[in-house]
Amino acid sequence: MRLALQEFFEGRKILVTGAAGFIGSNLVLRLLKTGARIVGLDNMNDYYDPCLKEYRLELIKEAAKKSKGLWQFVRGDLSDRALVKSVFREASPAIVVNLAAQAGVRYSITNPDAYIESNLIGFYNILEACRHSYDNGAAGVAHLVYASSSSVYGSDAEIPFSTEDRADRPVSLYAATKRSNELLAYCYSKLYAIPSTGLRFFTVYGPAGRPDMAYFGFTDKLRQGKDIEIFNFGNCKRDFTYIDDIVEGICRVMEKPPARTQGADGLPGAPHTVYNIGHGEPVDLLEFVDILQQELVRAKVLPADYDFEAHKKLVPMQPGDVPVTYADTSGLERDFGYRPKTSLRDGLRAFAEWYQEFYMNDEYL
Repeated sequence: MRLALQEFFEGRKILVTGAAGFIGSNLVLRLLKTGARIVGLDNMNDYYDPCLKEYRLELIKEAAKKSKGLWQFVRGDLSDRALVKSVFREASPAIVVNLAAQAGVRYSITNPDAYIESNLIGFYNILEACRHSYDNGAAGVAHLVYASSSSVYGSDAEIPFSTEDRADRPVSLYAATKRSNELLAYCYSKLYAIPSTGLRFFTVYGPAGRPDMAYFGFTDKLRQGKDIEIFNFGNCKRDFTYIDDIVEGICRVMEKPPARTQGADGLPGAPHTVYNIGHGEPVDLLEFVDILQQELVRAKVLPADYDFEAHKKLVPMQPGDVPVTYADTSGLERDFGYRPKTSLRDGLRAFAEWYQEFYMNDEYL
């Protein structure tokens, strides 16, 4: 860890929403090492097995005991405005990292209400709380960092995806809510000079990740002897980004809020910006599956003689999906000197080893 980063976060008050989630929990674990004072918020919903969220929280509790940082967890929902106001009032965070959201592209087609409640109403409550953190001359929130998604680019964006693209043709409700978050954040930044940064994440993966993601779901199905479905008949590419690289990017962005400036109209400028965080090297889905199966055999999740070809099923594209994701990370490199670097094989190896220990070790059965 860079010394400057350590010094910046030590003793700083930080609110992390979605703290029991995949990205949120890993971010908290990283920040605890710096001596930050962290309040985590999560509703612990059952979109996927809550036991995995409880497991992540246990890792955080153990890490907090060994660190100089402070940790407090609040179980609650962002759509509860009174709760959000209470958390802000009691925590007085200098930095807010909003990672809480209803995730999943296909789930948004069948369960739209969850996305409106969490991703729109919940995010609005965060913005309002940030706005009022400046009341009565208080220092307030110095930086709001929030999760967006590569899904905002839709299916007809130019390759590689650039934050300069308009991104106004989403192909799923999930993507529409994330693009709405960016527009709302810009508006609040313009009106109330709230420094805010949106991060468009590209296919995040790694140990203790989300079970609804392809690499995790494929592993579960292969272990059970079920077929895995490879969409668009295998003609898909994804920009896979390892969790540690995502966390490093978030930390660097947290450290440097957009500057408050004067606009050409004589009014305050909007201290708001958006970055892609992706590996910048899309991988063919069939190649991804091949590497995954090799690492699952290596970790002894699957036997060496497993017949993978018999369990692969090529199927059409699903509604809401896009054929290619590919991050232009030049903005992140320019402003922070950072680009994700973990190879897909190294990342999937770490996942396979974790999966073997967590699901196939007698200690966890």
